[in-house]
Amino acid sequence: MTSDTPEESTQHLYQQIKDLLIQSWSKALQAVNTEMVACYWNIGRLIVEEEQRGKERAAYGKRLIKEISRRLSVEFGRGFDKSNLWNMRAFYLNYPKIDAVRRELSWTITVSSYAWKILLPALFMRMRR
Repeated sequence: MTSDTPEESTQHLYQQIKDLLIQSWSKALQAVNTEMVACYWNIGRLIVEEEQRGKERAAYGKRLIKEISRRLSVEFGRGFDKSNLWNMRAFYLNYPKIDAVRRELSWTITVSSYAWKILLPALFMRMRR
């Protein structure tokens, strides 16, 4: 029977805690990623529904996207430029049923490098408070 030294015991405890944190962060980021995909789909849906109420769709759509992009960027920062809003709109048009998106995500979801770079430090900082 071998006895761990204090240093080995501390290292083992540290590794267990580290593994637990990484596993929990990964699960949290997957949940956030899933929710944000649904959010972007819904943003696309709202844009399409609003466009369909307009009479001059093409011109109205361009003005609508430009104005919504400007307002969201002021309030929420990066991520809401015109091209992203057009992509959200296209996402909804390509997947008009959210259940199809959810089924697709259930086996393909991965945490993006953006999420790791942005959300992981933010979660860590919140834990330090």
